[in-house]
Amino acid sequence: MSMYGALAMTLFTTLALWLGTEVLRVEFSWKTGIFVILAIGVFSFFAIQFILDRFIYRRIKLMYKIIRKAKTSVPDKRALKKSDDPLLDGVEQEVQHWAETQQNEIETLKTLEAYRKRFIGNVSHELKTPIFSIQGYIYTLIDGGVYDENVNMRYLERAASNVERLLTIVQDLEEISKLESEDLILDIQKFDIKSLVREVFNDLEVNARQRNVTLTFKEGADKTFAVQGDREGIRQVVTNLILNSIKYGNENGVTKVSFYVMDRQILIEIADNGIGIEEKHLNHLFDRFYRVDKSRSRESGGSGLGLSIVKHILEAHNQTVNVRSTPGRGSTFGFTLDKAQD
Repeated sequence: MSMYGALAMTLFTTLALWLGTEVLRVEFSWKTGIFVILAIGVFSFFAIQFILDRFIYRRIKLMYKIIRKAKTSVPDKRALKKSDDPLLDGVEQEVQHWAETQQNEIETLKTLEAYRKRFIGNVSHELKTPIFSIQGYIYTLIDGGVYDENVNMRYLERAASNVERLLTIVQDLEEISKLESEDLILDIQKFDIKSLVREVFNDLEVNARQRNVTLTFKEGADKTFAVQGDREGIRQVVTNLILNSIKYGNENGVTKVSFYVMDRQILIEIADNGIGIEEKHLNHLFDRFYRVDKSRSRESGGSGLGLSIVKHILEAHNQTVNVRSTPGRGSTFGFTLDKAQD
């Protein structure tokens, strides 16, 4: 109710009481007195009813409508008119804010539910493929292939390869779950990022040799680059990125690692001269199970989770990862790390 409405109601009530008292003092006939009092009462009733309807009921009805539409996921975009009563105006703003908050929460829940369904579908598909392959190889061996020397070892090796792929998927899922948990504790320490990259080069030497890929540093990277972070976590980041460059780069290609000194950070870039990635895929590369070339990715034995793990580890370090690519010329993945404090 506005200030004027409250004042009017007070005046009507006071006037009614005063007139009633005066009527009793004046020597009217009792019938006339009762009539006057009833007339004043009826007038006061309708006046108060008008004030209540004008300043309170309509606004409460509008608030109820906003709440009802918010509950049914249909937001009411109509703005409430500003009231002259600060108290009522504050209530209106609270209801409007509540409705907007509820709508935002509903949209968030819808997004999460869609993501959950998509994720479960992706997991089911990724697990189903190697399981069905293993099942087919085993049934072939049971049906007599185990006695055929030209078949048994080949099928056993293929079954073992699919088992390895299953293990990789499960381990990567566990890794992502651990990274997303609030219990993750980073072992922050000072280390030389170039030495760590050289260790990864040695670890992936066999993988690179299989595709005749050269692992090297960019010219001029002949000094140490001291950074701080979780060394084992960053090792996994570097391993995943270099392994991707080997798998999806060209045979007889080159994977080159560069370091750039910034104000408070070191930028590490891993580039290949492979097939490159179309722009429409770039924003989804770090999504779980996202594959640019699904058939080629599965043939290479990847879980589809490597880049998602990279993103999670770097986010835990409050760092960023980016990618730029040109189809037919190659891709470059870059991430930052804080410089080590002296």
